[in-house]
Amino acid sequence: MTNENIFTKIKNNIKGLTNSERKVANFIIKEPTEVMFDTINELSKRVGTSTTTIMRLANKMGYSGYTELQRDIQEVIKDGKAPQARLTSNLKNIEKENLWTETINHYTTQLAQFSNQIDESTLNNAVNLIENARNICCTCVRSGLPAGQYFSQNVNRIKGNCNLIVADVSDWVDEVVSMDSRDVLVAISYPRYAKRISDFVKIAKEKNIKIIIITDTYSSPLVDYADVIILCDSNSLAFHNSPILSLIAIDYIINSLAIKESRKDTDRLDDIDQTLKRIDYHTNK
Repeated sequence: MTNENIFTKIKNNIKGLTNSERKVANFIIKEPTEVMFDTINELSKRVGTSTTTIMRLANKMGYSGYTELQRDIQEVIKDGKAPQARLTSNLKNIEKENLWTETINHYTTQLAQFSNQIDESTLNNAVNLIENARNICCTCVRSGLPAGQYFSQNVNRIKGNCNLIVADVSDWVDEVVSMDSRDVLVAISYPRYAKRISDFVKIAKEKNIKIIIITDTYSSPLVDYADVIILCDSNSLAFHNSPILSLIAIDYIINSLAIKESRKDTDRLDDIDQTLKRIDYHTNK
């Protein structure tokens, strides 16, 4: 066994998993505190798969069996990550009238899980691809739009070579034909996974374009095309996909790019600011 925890192992081996194994992996990532105490039979009922599938997943991750996989999850939670378990338990006792507290706790729990499940090296791999790209294209639709706009605006301010393609209102075909292996496509997609984004990513992969995926689960149809997968839980307390975790991951990428290219950034940002002043863009003097 390596020193990698279960979340890193899943990330590194996801493309070798079957769809049913990915269902189990997604449940482990989203509900680790449940898996800590479930028997293999209980987990199979929760996920809607067989115990054989769970055992096969455990073996592919390098564990001798389900008990060893479960013990690894327990160690991750125990090693300074206990707030996640406490908050998950607390949510069950919050009165529905106190929606503000419940909302805060919901995202605090998500963030605690996120810090367990995604390592800095994954985000740094994305940063390196973006930093060295000739051009960067970001595509998204609907619930992914806030994250796509935030990414594109700030990366373009730093580098000047990033544009946003809203896949369901813009014709990405004109864009992709001029892209090649020197370029990067960042695709942000949440359920119910827009077909136009899937088509865009598939064609981009055929052209050897580097692909960074920001999505919610390893069952996303985009995962098999990705060079870097940034998994961000999009669950909210209501009906909508939430961009909160994806915005945090994107903020890290923006900060890292700004630090890496600080001297060039300063000159470019100064030029932008002077232009905005010339046209009286802001109301305050």
